[in-house]
Amino acid sequence: MAVEVSAQQVKELREATGAGFQDCRKALMENGGDIAKATDYLRKKGVATAAKKADRVANDGIIQSYMHHNGRLAVIVEVNSETDFVARNDEFKKFAKELALHIANMAPRYLKREEVPQEEVEKERSIMRAKTLNEGKPEAVVDKIVEGRLDKWYEEIVLLDQPWLHDDKFKVSDVLTQLIANIKENIVIRRFARYALGEADSGESGEE
Repeated sequence: MAVEVSAQQVKELREATGAGFQDCRKALMENGGDIAKATDYLRKKGVATAAKKADRVANDGIIQSYMHHNGRLAVIVEVNSETDFVARNDEFKKFAKELALHIANMAPRYLKREEVPQEEVEKERSIMRAKTLNEGKPEAVVDKIVEGRLDKWYEEIVLLDQPWLHDDKFKVSDVLTQLIANIKENIVIRRFARYALGEADSGESGEE
């Protein structure tokens, strides 16, 4: 059963593993707040391995494209690796192809949460808060419910937060993390562009 964990516990686990806030929080909740067990959990998932490699420069890789058969939808995505050797790796190339297909189908608007404009987040939070209050939920739990709904909203618009098209038990970030653990190099989804005929908001997202 998942438990609530403190900011201090998350901080300690982040310092021990280098993993991100959300990964550490989830690991602690899944392991009853036990830092040692949470550390093992992150290592088994490859999150700790991925975090340690995150600062390594990844400037090689592949630009993968996808074109729908009727020519009305196209995707270009850049996936970086540290070396040309990995860029030629079959598992790496398979991930890039599956990622392009995922983007075509799931239509993310942003690569990661940090890209979402704060004013857009606050507008959505305000709408969700009003809706939750209108549903008659107790004031004491409204903020918690709203944060949960925001997480679901991020899953719709943020690539790394989306359930993986090819196995929705995992998020895109989980699949990327496991690939890093398997290949033992830093791998970065740098940017993507999705173009759909007649869609005004088609365009690019990612790091410059």
